[in-house]
Formats: sequence, structure tokens, C-alpha cells
Amino acid sequence: MARIVTIEQMRAIEAEADRRGVQYDAMMDRAGEGVFAHILRRCGPARGKRVTVVCGGGNNGGDGLVAASLFARAGSDVHVILAAGRKDGDPRLRAAAEAGCTIVSAVGESERATALEPLAESDILIDAVLGTGIRLPLRSPAAEILETLQDRLSRIPRRPYVAAVDCPSGVDCDTGEAAPQAFPADLTVTLGAAKPGLIAFPAAELTGSLIVADIGLPEDLKSLNVPGPLLADPGWVRNWLPRRPRNAHKGTFGRAIVVGGSVNYPGAPVLAGLGAYRAGTGLVSLAVPRCVYGAAVSQLPEATWIVLPEDMGVIAAGAMEALESELANTQALIVGPGFGREKPTAAFLKQLLFREQGRKAPIGFSAAQPSGSPHERLRPPMVVDADALRLLAEQPDGPEMLPHGSVLTPHPGEMAALTGMPTEQIQKARMDTAIRFAREWRSVVVLKGAFTAVADPDGRCAVAPFATAALAHAGTGDVLAGVIGGLIAQGLDGFPAAVLGVCLHGRAGELAAEHGGTTDSVLAREVAAFLQHAIAELREG
Repeated sequence: MARIVTIEQMRAIEAEADRRGVQYDAMMDRAGEGVFAHILRRCGPARGKRVTVVCGGGNNGGDGLVAASLFARAGSDVHVILAAGRKDGDPRLRAAAEAGCTIVSAVGESERATALEPLAESDILIDAVLGTGIRLPLRSPAAEILETLQDRLSRIPRRPYVAAVDCPSGVDCDTGEAAPQAFPADLTVTLGAAKPGLIAFPAAELTGSLIVADIGLPEDLKSLNVPGPLLADPGWVRNWLPRRPRNAHKGTFGRAIVVGGSVNYPGAPVLAGLGAYRAGTGLVSLAVPRCVYGAAVSQLPEATWIVLPEDMGVIAAGAMEALESELANTQALIVGPGFGREKPTAAFLKQLLFREQGRKAPIGFSAAQPSGSPHERLRPPMVVDADALRLLAEQPDGPEMLPHGSVLTPHPGEMAALTGMPTEQIQKARMDTAIRFAREWRSVVVLKGAFTAVADPDGRCAVAPFATAALAHAGTGDVLAGVIGGLIAQGLDGFPAAVLGVCLHGRAGELAAEHGGTTDSVLAREVAAFLQHAIAELREG
């Protein structure tokens, strides 16, 4: 896992590491090695590649020089362009020259045009001009150099693969603001820890794929282990994948019930059911109004069905009686896909939430606030999604009444309805907002969108490293709700189920887009289909 830290926190971490014997020079060498290694993973062998490294005068430029030397030694034709002067006797500049790099200066305006000529033939451009410590607006000469680079990149016929060291030059790594001179990277290799500005827009639009490189920080640093948000990565979430013993049967992997559907939204519960099955759930049941059953049953033949009473095409107020007997043998409820917001369904949801329990919960279940008849059943953990969130917002203290271990999955508009906050305010403080209301509601909050934030009532927060337009299509949220519910059904608690589910869902969206060659045409059911590939990829490491 990688922590998300501010620039001030990162400086404190590096200073403590230096005091502990991990010197700044060693961290710089590890940084350059990480940049080199992660570029190779995406661009293939170094031999024969034409690489241009644009270096500033600070530590960021030093990281770039280390990477330049490694590329040269590995057989690349490397041009180093100095965008600022380096200290006399700079050992990394000398090492780059000894490795065979061609080194030219672009400090003077008259030198710049000639110095940048190698860009036209480059396979790879490494941006090591400005690091994380800059503040906007940019001043000369950095602004002019970046503007010239941006202009030159826009005019060459074949754009090189752009990799940024620590951050794209010209972005504020605390706030996510970006200078107009900043240009987009295909890959950003950030060092030691993630920075909040790299997962906030507009800077995130320039970041490309975000990778956190190890720079040799001791794991027990006090400054590194303060409470704070984490960037979910495969090495962390892989540990939560449910085991699949060979002697398993469907009961081994739990049962999830999707409660949803209406005459206007008959497909939503099917998509949620697909998500739950693709996440590995043993048995998925769909509880839908009768008008939906006939149209949906052939779309998911693997499911079992609970036909609920309907009222003018939506779930009827009295449908709880038909569902009640099914809850004892259910490990997760996914509530809301395709619900609609009509009064009968609102009355049904109120019964589902508030006909609470006064007796001791069976293992794995817990009542949110015991009340009512002691003979009423306990509710399994719920994943509350879509219109169920809007209806929940209409109930006094609605979120607080959810069963223990439940998960709310709002997009920013639904979060605004639940909290009364303006959407713009939520988007400006996504992690803080998710953490605040997870504590207040005593439920896991999944604040959806680019870089989805997942917060637990205990204060933990994880951010998924996915921002893709492939998921900007109707129905993908239903799939996500199903995935999270399916993981809960297999025995995961709400927080790991939500973090793992969001990461699998995000990667499935990327894979679906890669398979089709575009994010434009990815359908929700294709995201569900690619979940198996995302899981396989994660298991294989």
C-alpha cells in the first residue's frame, strides 16, 4: 500500500529517513531506478530506444539524470536537455556523460530550439524539470521552457511516450492545480508516497497512469505511519481476494440478494446480479417486482428469483413479507438498483431498514439500533445504491439505521442529497467528506467518481487509482454494487469488500476499453464480463 501525503509531510518523511541512515543520495538513486524500471515495463527493452530526458536544476532533475544513465547503459540513445544549470561537479551529471548520454543546455533562449530537436525522433520523453515543491503561477524561465516543450510536442508527427518523474512539471501536488504550460504524461512515477494533487483534477488529467516507486524508506518511520489516506494498489488488495478451495460448493461462497428493479429500470438488478456472480458469489438471488421478472429472468439464468408484489410497476409497500423469510440464509443485501423513487417503494425500504431487531445477532450480523418486536429477523449487511440512497436521504437519521457492516455507494450528486452539501464542495474535499460521513453514519462510504474514495467508520480511507471514461455509462454503478455485495457475501467486512470491489471494477473498466480500443463504447455488462480478467490478473500478481 502507498500512503497519500502532502508535500510538507513528504519532506518530513525524507528528513527522518536521512536521520535514520537512508541518505538523500541513496533515495535519489532509488528514485531514478524506479523511473527506469517502470518505463521499461510499459515500453519494452531499452536497447535501441531513443530517449530524451529534460532535467531541471533540483532533486527532480537529479532523479532524471539517474534514469538517463541507466537507459544509456542499457543500450538506449539518450539525450539529456538541461532546462536549468546544475551545480559544478554534479556527480550525476558526470555519470550521465560517462554512460554515453549526449548533454545539451536549453537554459538560454538562443540554445532552446536546437536543444529540443531530439524530441522529434524520440521514443520516450522523461519530464524531470520541476518537482513537487513548486507553487503556481510558474515563473521564468521554467514557464518559458515548459511552454516551448508543450509547443514542440504538439507539432511533431509522432508523440513520444511521456513519463513524469514524481509529478508532471507545473502541477501543484497538494491542490491539484495545474499551470497552463504543463503538458500531459502517459505515466507518472511518484516517489515514496502518493500526493493528493495527483488524484485531484485538473492535475490528474495530466498524470496518466500513476505509480508509486519505492525509494528505500524504512517501513517503521514515525512520520510515514501517521493516520491518513492510502492509495490502493494490487499488492495490498490482493490479500483480500477470497480463497477458492478445490472442495468448495456454492454455499462456501455465500448468498447475496439483489433487491431492486421497476418497470422503468428492469435491467439494473440484473447488472448488479452479474457483478455479484463475477465477484465469485456462490448464489445470487434477485428480488424484483413481478413486472420485472418476466423480462429479466432470461437475462441471468444462473440466478434464483424472489418475485415481489408490485404497485403500478414498482416494489409494493407490503413486499417485505415476501422477502423476510429469505434473509436468514443470506450474507449480503444489495438494495436499490433500478428502484425508482415512488412512494410504495419508499414505504418498503422504510420497513426493510426500520423493522429492527431486539435479540442477539447471529454470527456475522448485528442490529444497527435495536427496536421493535424481538421476533423480527436481523438484517444482513447491506450495500445501498442508486435510488435507495435518495430514499434514505428522505428518512430522519436514515443512514445511521443501517445494519452494522453496511456500505453506501453514492456518486457526488447522491452524496449531496444525503448530506445537504453542495456537490462542488464534496468534489473539492472528496476524501475528507467520505471520512466524515463514514464516522457519522457508522457505515462504509464509497464516494464514486474518478479516484473513488472508500472510507470506514474507524477513520481509514483508501483511494482507488482509477479514472477512466469507460465507467461513465449507465449501469456501471449497478455492477459495482453487485461486486461489493458479492464480496461481503463471501465473508469480507465492508471496508475490504468495498476497496477490493472498487479496484476490481476500475480495472475491469480499463480492460474492457483496451479490448475494444476505446472508452466510448464500453457497456456495463462488458465491465461485468471483464471482472474475471481483472481477478485473474490480480491473483497472478
